[in-house]
Amino acid sequence: MPDLDRLAASEVRLTVDRLQERIEARFPGRGITQLATRLGTLVDEVEGTAPGINRQLRRARVVSRVLAALVLLATVTAMGLALRDALDEGVRSSVDWLPLIETTINDLVYAAIALFFLYSIPERLQRGRSLTLLHRLRSLAHVVDMHQLTKDPERFRPDFVATPRTADPRLSPPEMERYLEYCSEMLSLVGKAAALVAEESRDAVVLDAVTGIETLTTSMSRKIWQKITLLSRL
Repeated sequence: MPDLDRLAASEVRLTVDRLQERIEARFPGRGITQLATRLGTLVDEVEGTAPGINRQLRRARVVSRVLAALVLLATVTAMGLALRDALDEGVRSSVDWLPLIETTINDLVYAAIALFFLYSIPERLQRGRSLTLLHRLRSLAHVVDMHQLTKDPERFRPDFVATPRTADPRLSPPEMERYLEYCSEMLSLVGKAAALVAEESRDAVVLDAVTGIETLTTSMSRKIWQKITLLSRL
């Protein structure tokens, strides 16, 4: 029974494959087919490297916890030795406690910094890899948007006058409509691929980046559907 609470990478990959086949059948040899292939590669990378990164994160988490325990043990031991020495030497007045208190505060501050650094190592590793993939997905979304920019429905108006600089997409009105629909579907799948990156993450920075990509692709898709609406009217 499929898990309805999780986005499956295999299903996203299957949808990308189907879209690629549909594009290839209707627009063989055009650049949009290569974009679908590239998107499939990124989905494979997300799915294929997830087990490896999870193992790496588990190892990093174990190592960081062990080092944190050693730092904590060393700090407690140092404080205990300092306190024992102070008691052995005898404390004549409260002023004699000031060096011990100052040393204790410094040790606690440095230990806290070290513990924070060690505990955050696994999260930083995962964040770096996730943000790299998300950056590539964002770039792909912009490339898809570049492909649809020259697909202008206005060229099919009866009073349209082309200039020497007017781009010719070499598409009929039905073909342009289908091309724009494919671009919109691909942008939606880019958003799904970004969501896959965040499946195993609770990092606020990663989740914010995913939300940014989803907002970006939705905005781009909305512009495409405005073109499709205008094209159907013409």
